[in-house]
Amino acid sequence: MELLTTARHIRIVLPLACIAAVTMLFISEGSYWRSTRTLNELGTLGSARTSIRVMERGILDAEAAQRGYLLTGRSEYLEPYAEARNKIVESLKLVDRYYGEQPESVELLRKMHTLIDVALANIARTIDQRQKNGVDANATARIAFSDISNGQMDGILTLSAELLEHDVLSVSQSRNSIFQTLMLSRIGVAALSAISLLALFMYLRQTLALKKQQKGLQRIMQNDHDRLETVVLQRTAQLTELTHHLQTAREDERNRLARDLHDELGALLTSAKLDAARIKSRLGGSAPEASERLAHLVNTLNSGIALKRRIIEDLWPSTLSNLGLVTTLEILARDFAERSGVEVQCELAPVRLQARAELVVYRLVQEAVTNISKYAEASHVWVTLGTSEGKVEVTVRDDGVGFDTAAPLRSAYGLVGMRFRVEAEGGTLVFTSTPGQGTLIQATLPQAPAAVV
Repeated sequence: MELLTTARHIRIVLPLACIAAVTMLFISEGSYWRSTRTLNELGTLGSARTSIRVMERGILDAEAAQRGYLLTGRSEYLEPYAEARNKIVESLKLVDRYYGEQPESVELLRKMHTLIDVALANIARTIDQRQKNGVDANATARIAFSDISNGQMDGILTLSAELLEHDVLSVSQSRNSIFQTLMLSRIGVAALSAISLLALFMYLRQTLALKKQQKGLQRIMQNDHDRLETVVLQRTAQLTELTHHLQTAREDERNRLARDLHDELGALLTSAKLDAARIKSRLGGSAPEASERLAHLVNTLNSGIALKRRIIEDLWPSTLSNLGLVTTLEILARDFAERSGVEVQCELAPVRLQARAELVVYRLVQEAVTNISKYAEASHVWVTLGTSEGKVEVTVRDDGVGFDTAAPLRSAYGLVGMRFRVEAEGGTLVFTSTPGQGTLIQATLPQAPAAVV
């Protein structure tokens, strides 16, 4: 449940962080475009103010050129006059373009146009009169007291000042707009930065909580794993002890059964054989048919005694304690070769093993040749026993059909039993087989300590 809550919080925090980032971008872009638009307006306003100043200067330049021409009659004063007149016309166009869109400035522009037209007309008229009439002292005196020198120029400057007054208010409003935009941008960026930091903090806190929970779950899983591993080891040890006990009990039961068969059944069969021999000697040749029956009975008893001996050897190899491991394996190999018709080659050397380990080696070879007779379809078997690197090594190899050791076997209890017997004595068992290339069973057991003389 805690993991689900943490995951749900993370799913909420990440979209909030994305929304905050998008909002920050929107505020930044909006502030940029609004500030750009305001600055463009201020630039246009500056151009308009400059045009007014250029227009005022042009009128003054035109007046100065007029007076210079009237007083001196020199034609070089007409060129500044023409330039000033062109500046006035161009400046008026820019002023009209900017202030013509403002309803409160339309009347001022109209009055300014009227005054400027009158002033320029007066200047042009006096210049025309000077060109036609030549020097006239009275005309020169009239220039000094003309309307443009007194009222017209003052009117133009007054109208220009009023237009500029409107500009001052517009500039103030634009500056306030820029300040507001910048302040809004600052507040938005600060707020969104705080929100982003909060979202990041929440995300990191939830991540740390998730990692903490994961570590807790890992500890719990590790504890459970350790506990289960301990239980498995305990159960494995118990099963190993139980299996070892069952194997020991099985061998003990075989030994007891072999002794009973040897003692009791052997005594009965031997007694029956002796009785049959006495009866045969008493009958002599008087009853040929009875003698024949007795001879058949003696042969049957001999076969029973032989069967009893073979069963006893299978149950518990008496030759192992009487003749040793090498001889016992030779007898086992010879009997197997006689029964199965498979050629068996033995390379057996005396080794030093505990009595229980010798029985393990015997059972290993016995189980191996039994499996070969059932499944291998082999024609040759090689059995070796010797010492290698301070350990006893026994191998059984055949040239039969083999099998895939990686594939699951339908009946592998014999192989499992072999491995358990060897490992119970502190040894190792290795199966090597390939389909069509036979099988090799190799067991390694520790040597018994040398006898103290």
